[in-house]
Amino acid sequence: MNIKQGGITMQNAREMETVTFSPDNNNKNFFQKLMDIKVGPLPLPLYVLFSAIVIAAAIYNQLPPDMIGGFAIIMVAGFLLGDIGMKVPILKNIGGPAIMSLFIPSLFVFLGWMNDSSMEAVTTLMKTSNFLYFYISCLVAGSILGMHRLVLVQGFMRMAVPLIVGTISAVIVGVLVGMLFGYDPAHTFFFIVVPIISGGIGEGILPLSLGYSQILGESSASLVSQLIPAAIIGNVCAIICAGFMKNLGEKKPHLNGQGMLVKTGNDEELLKAMNEKRKIDFSLMGAGLLIACTFFITGSLVHGLLDKAFGLNVPGPIIMIFAAALVKIFQLLPKKMEDGTYNLYKFISTNLTWPLMVGLGLLYIPLEDVAAVLTVGYVVVCASVVLAMVTAGFFVGKLMKMYPVESAIVTGCHSGLGGTGDVAILSASNRMGLMPFAQISTRIGGAATVIIATLLLGMFM
Repeated sequence: MNIKQGGITMQNAREMETVTFSPDNNNKNFFQKLMDIKVGPLPLPLYVLFSAIVIAAAIYNQLPPDMIGGFAIIMVAGFLLGDIGMKVPILKNIGGPAIMSLFIPSLFVFLGWMNDSSMEAVTTLMKTSNFLYFYISCLVAGSILGMHRLVLVQGFMRMAVPLIVGTISAVIVGVLVGMLFGYDPAHTFFFIVVPIISGGIGEGILPLSLGYSQILGESSASLVSQLIPAAIIGNVCAIICAGFMKNLGEKKPHLNGQGMLVKTGNDEELLKAMNEKRKIDFSLMGAGLLIACTFFITGSLVHGLLDKAFGLNVPGPIIMIFAAALVKIFQLLPKKMEDGTYNLYKFISTNLTWPLMVGLGLLYIPLEDVAAVLTVGYVVVCASVVLAMVTAGFFVGKLMKMYPVESAIVTGCHSGLGGTGDVAILSASNRMGLMPFAQISTRIGGAATVIIATLLLGMFM
């Protein structure tokens, strides 16, 4: 089964595992056994060879100071760190790949282990070539156009009430707890609560940082390090809550839908829609690339026109999200074009997510700044946001003839770390069948959060 979600599919996650052995391993020689061990998509001997070449070039200052050198550095590191994050016990269940890919490179920079050649190449890729914006464009366009219209419309109708009530509860509780610990309400809302419920890193924090940067006049990169810690802590709390809900459902069967969300009717239509297979056509992926770039340029163009004509400061990334959603809802693009954009998104998210995190960790996450925000009060605020979200989902779901355990878990996915968070949360609760609804909670709820928060920041700043 290829269960899709906000950034990375279950199939992708399996493909990205570090070690894979064939069943007839005993009949193979030593080299063949080594070739069966994977680091990312590469056999171990090839990974070691390629890594040695890249590292040697960096040491002897022969690494190309451009996109080629930049991609080489972040992909060598991203493949390895993402795989390690997927294999380490406990860590793999709390967003390990993202944590490893972000903070290990940041640690290397803090310790002075990255030379100037490597940093110059990565800087050219991430800043001069604007790889971050390219990644966001592909992710936003592909994830929204790739979502089945039935899921977008019908699924949101089912999840709308618990999702909205849960979000409002999370905001109120988070801000109040933040005030108890001496945090400014505006700072708590925009820099702690919103990152947790923004839909993860790729589809949430990164476009959020772009929106914030246009309003605050700071670089989006500098804002990422302020937003990511809350998202990671919230993800851990959401996983713990999912495990608790699983145990509650086992002790109180009347609250437990055994993976079914709604008491009346069935969810088979949504599951069928989510598991629809798409044919891969490389020429259509080229069209998808142009579509993704055009959506981003549309956002920039409309942003400028609105600012000049009406003085409205609506960030371009938010307009991009709106445009993609409207195109999908009203089916303005041919199905083949949607599939091409979706396939491009799958390629980018599968192969370049952890490498992108490495680039962010190297350039935009000063370890001393991250450590400075991790106080007891900060962690308590993050935990309170998730607890409010899950509790509201539980009781609202009960009132709406939904199974409370499932409703709480799906609502809690809104406070997870995007697609990988959905996988971790649903795995912890043993309810992978709820993935379609988790997607709605994460992707639609996250996109709405990014839009609303950015608009509010523009109004009050």
